[in-house]
Amino acid sequence: MPLIKAALLICDNRDEFHDHRNETPWFGTAPEALLQGFEELSGEVEIHVVACTHEPMKSPEKLAANIFFHSLHVPRIGWLRTGYQGCIRAIRRKLREIQPDIVHGQGTERFAGISAVLSGFPSVLTLHGNMRLVAQFHRARPFTFLWLAARLEAFTLPRAAGVVCITNYTREAVAALARRTWVVPNAVDRSFFDIQRAPSDKRQILCVATIDERKNQNALIDAIDTIGRPANLELVFLGGANRNKTYVRDFFTRIETRPWCRYAGFADRATLRGYFATASGLILPSLEDNCPMAVLEAMASGVPVAAARVGGVPDLVRDGENGWLCDPQDLASLAGVMHKLIDHPDPGMAGRAQAEARERFHPRKIAGRHLEIYREVTSPR
Repeated sequence: MPLIKAALLICDNRDEFHDHRNETPWFGTAPEALLQGFEELSGEVEIHVVACTHEPMKSPEKLAANIFFHSLHVPRIGWLRTGYQGCIRAIRRKLREIQPDIVHGQGTERFAGISAVLSGFPSVLTLHGNMRLVAQFHRARPFTFLWLAARLEAFTLPRAAGVVCITNYTREAVAALARRTWVVPNAVDRSFFDIQRAPSDKRQILCVATIDERKNQNALIDAIDTIGRPANLELVFLGGANRNKTYVRDFFTRIETRPWCRYAGFADRATLRGYFATASGLILPSLEDNCPMAVLEAMASGVPVAAARVGGVPDLVRDGENGWLCDPQDLASLAGVMHKLIDHPDPGMAGRAQAEARERFHPRKIAGRHLEIYREVTSPR
């Protein structure tokens, strides 16, 4: 088959985290894992990663033998306040030089989705978060970021050749707008499959998510209060926290009075792998979620998983087979799955989950499925 040339529009996290002196671009967990898979398909696909940034930065020309990188500096006036017009134009100019067979926008909440569908080339989009559903959950006020992101998503979806949905939850949410859809889960960084597990004597349960009302950490703490603190329990929360929010302040008030709770801050992938090597389990009590990377990474690492029966999570976790599911709005249900993680660990279940993760979420597997989609979209009808 002929080589496919694809342009991936991805946000460079150096820009978002003001890491402008770093000369090595870095991306979200799922896009980076997908790039790992594309690297393994070097004879079949040529990838051009294109990212817009607020500040000019030094960057490598290549990320791998078959993966090129293009960093485009766009002045501040060209971003959200103008509907990303500066990004759209800068990307369009670069794509005319590259001449890709297809353009793939990673996400709709920033410049990637809108730039992909207005590029003049065949395009597909991936939704990592359903921005219309997130805005609805938070009751986003007019002209806030979430409100604008939801409208940007509604504009871009029908203008793409198709939408890559990471769960059936996404597919159902976009069915009325998308021309066609494919369900392809996120890829998991291959290093998570190689973790050597050595759980500690302490029953350490991880909750990996931004501290937020949608992620429901406070209810989890309250649920454990209903059953009393199990012996030797340490509940570790990993994720960013905006202490200006009332929900987050309430969270810190709770953990200050509970010595078995610990907030360890934001964890990069290397730090997270260290926690997964020794943890007894992972719990994610979200009220709304799509395809949480923490669940995929825990499964790939052989860490037992309990999660809320919401959104796209049941696509990943089957209750009693490769993990446990609960009702996140029922404290008794939350307490029940915590009890299973702590007092009734099932090594066989975690092993089945890990084998399934290798089959379903390995980078090469997911990149191969994307390549099939690219060929489908670009092939003559």
